[in-house]
Amino acid sequence: MNQDFTIHDQTYNAQKVLVIAELGTSHAADPVKARELIEAAAEAGADCVKTQIVYADEILHPNTGIVALPGGNIRLYDRFKQLEVKSGFFAEMKELAESKGLLFLCTPFGFRSARELYALGPKAVKIASPELNYEALLREIAAYCLPVFLSTGVSKLGDIEEALAVFSPKRIPVCLLHCVTSYPAPAEDYNLRLLQTLAGVFGLPLGVSDHSLDPELIPALGTAMGAAAIEKHFCLSREDPGLDDPIALPPPDFARMVRRIRRASAEGSKATVEEVIRERGAEPVRAVLGDGVKRLAPSEEANYERTNRSLHALRDIREGEIITGDMFAALRTEKALRPGLPPSWALKISGRQAKAFIPAGEGIRIEDI
Repeated sequence: MNQDFTIHDQTYNAQKVLVIAELGTSHAADPVKARELIEAAAEAGADCVKTQIVYADEILHPNTGIVALPGGNIRLYDRFKQLEVKSGFFAEMKELAESKGLLFLCTPFGFRSARELYALGPKAVKIASPELNYEALLREIAAYCLPVFLSTGVSKLGDIEEALAVFSPKRIPVCLLHCVTSYPAPAEDYNLRLLQTLAGVFGLPLGVSDHSLDPELIPALGTAMGAAAIEKHFCLSREDPGLDDPIALPPPDFARMVRRIRRASAEGSKATVEEVIRERGAEPVRAVLGDGVKRLAPSEEANYERTNRSLHALRDIREGEIITGDMFAALRTEKALRPGLPPSWALKISGRQAKAFIPAGEGIRIEDI
């Protein structure tokens, strides 16, 4: 199996792990904060910084629900609206990151953000777990012929297989990032032997996107299981108001994680596992390594078909009305709404008659058409 992943003449594997500082939207649309994050990530030993180009309409419907933040409750849609910035913001982030010797990585969530990202000339693209089933977006990104990091949280084996089928014909380099879509994710849900299983099934390099709170446990054991990349949320302080800051690593902890990854790379798999067993005990390590069988982790089971994309009504659709493409979109369901049909059904429902009233925001189900 091939465990190497090459980006712009740089090759990463378990001996040279790509360490990704996931800045996400922690910059809060503030260029000064963005600069501070990048500089701190570089100083902490990251190889790469990753951000996200956010347009709320590409991700969810305004009726998706409320999120509780330190400043009070706010619609999740409105919180994403606050994070929308002009593409020049990311051009500056990319320039600064590359001046520090870092790889600039970014996640788009729809066609507009993907095309803006491509215009920046990135060396690779990151696709988040909820977009794993968004085939139209995957095809758009595949057309760029850039290396892809594809997160596989809250997915089943067949979901991964269908997503990879989009990239295979073009022979686009793909690194699968195993993760657990729970914030924070329990370490015992990680089932890290799955890296070797997926590498064997798909013949691709694997990495880990770690949402657990521990700076060392998952990164060290993930490296021991052959990870070519480790991604971890990064913040200046867990007291900051970013959506992911409460589960992110501040600079001292991130630097500690980097040192542990480098040590695990140097010592090798067996020695690393034995060392972690001495530190943490055999039973916790056994739980984290798991059995290598691909399944939804207990902490993310309830998210399946909710964080993933499905077809949602953009406005009220009356009973008897003919459904057209401008009436729906492939969006994340989240907590308050009902899931709809998979995005691959978009052409199948266009031109069909609504059998029942479909409220704005709700998923369009088979019984609705």
